Amino acid sequence: MDTVLQMAKCFREADILLPNFSDSRDYEKWAVIACDQFTSEPEYWQQVARRVGDHPSTLHIILPEIYLAEGDARLAGIYNHMKQYAESLLCEHKGALLYVERTLASGRVRRGLVGMVDLEDYDYRPGTTPLIRATEGTVVDRIPPRVRIRRGAQIEAPHVMMLIDDPEKTVIEEQAKRADSLKIAYDFDLMLGGGHIKGRFLDRQGITEVASALEALGTPLAMEKKYGLSCTDPLLFAVGDGNHSLASAKAFYEEIKAELGEGAKSHPARYALAEIVNLHDDSLEFEPIYRVLFNANSEDVIKALRRYVDGDGKSTTQSVRCITAEGEVDIPFGRETHTLTVGTLQHFIDDYLSDHPEVEVDYIHGEDSLRSLAKKENAIGFLFDGMSKNELFPSVIKDGVLPRKTFSMGEARDKRYYLECRKIIR
Repeated sequence: MDTVLQMAKCFREADILLPNFSDSRDYEKWAVIACDQFTSEPEYWQQVARRVGDHPSTLHIILPEIYLAEGDARLAGIYNHMKQYAESLLCEHKGALLYVERTLASGRVRRGLVGMVDLEDYDYRPGTTPLIRATEGTVVDRIPPRVRIRRGAQIEAPHVMMLIDDPEKTVIEEQAKRADSLKIAYDFDLMLGGGHIKGRFLDRQGITEVASALEALGTPLAMEKKYGLSCTDPLLFAVGDGNHSLASAKAFYEEIKAELGEGAKSHPARYALAEIVNLHDDSLEFEPIYRVLFNANSEDVIKALRRYVDGDGKSTTQSVRCITAEGEVDIPFGRETHTLTVGTLQHFIDDYLSDHPEVEVDYIHGEDSLRSLAKKENAIGFLFDGMSKNELFPSVIKDGVLPRKTFSMGEARDKRYYLECRKIIR
């Protein structure tokens, strides 16, 4: 595919598939939230299923993580719906880049661009320095179930969101100024408190301007100005959401490369759909991803945590609040094992789980969800302050990936919904 993007061609136009609905209200049932949300709240996904019914929906072509154990049983239905939608519902828009405005529940608007990323320029392994990098540690065991789905899939639908560090707002916000002149791709309310979304097709002028602005972000001069580093390996995109989905796409592409060799370079699975968002978008807030332990003796966990962070009377700036059905207790850290509170806490949890295999951990978006789950029997939740979004790019450049599940970009209902699709088979 020809493209004007020059920054290693790692983000480019895609042949985007959108439903050919005669009534825009049908989109409300089509778009569903990212599969890694509400992983301990089956009632949310039951509500989605009731809302969607038999209507065409991305719910029928994804596997919510809460149902991962049922993956093999659900695969046939997922593939059948993909085939049906590809043949009779989805309309292909060649060489498209979408400018997207997402009105959040708060009323603020998050702006982004939807296109495809080149997986040749992405690597989730620690120590690698490609243009597209994971921001958090990847749990390798979570990749195979997703790769298994992708192997037989005709189409993909993304919830991957990548960040650019563009304090001067030269890439996305410049297109926002031209939005009224662009053709609308979709415009509808998202289900279950997801807000509103409007997408427009960039014209050739817009695509060219995006290419030039992205090129400028990755120069040695830009790296020096922003980070004080003349970086020979610039970081252009940091994966904010959907890291495991993008890692699975990469793993699947590596399988194709092993099979086809040079022929894999022209295979559509070399690319993956994603949305890019400016780290400095006014609506973008970093939220901590909290931890909750199940099947745990909360009193024993608290005692073990106190021992772990005992610093012989010293104190740090780190602390957590432990929440149980019996109440709440604040524990200041006298010892830190990571520069971030979540890192020290995660080290403790990993150690505790290794000694208590009956205990399970889940990663929770949103304080309300954490409190609700933490007050269940034999559960304990951990509430703590998160990292500033301005710390992200310097941390990844200097120290590599952060501890897994360090941050979330907004509340659960603000996550990306599956909407656009793309063919990943020849």
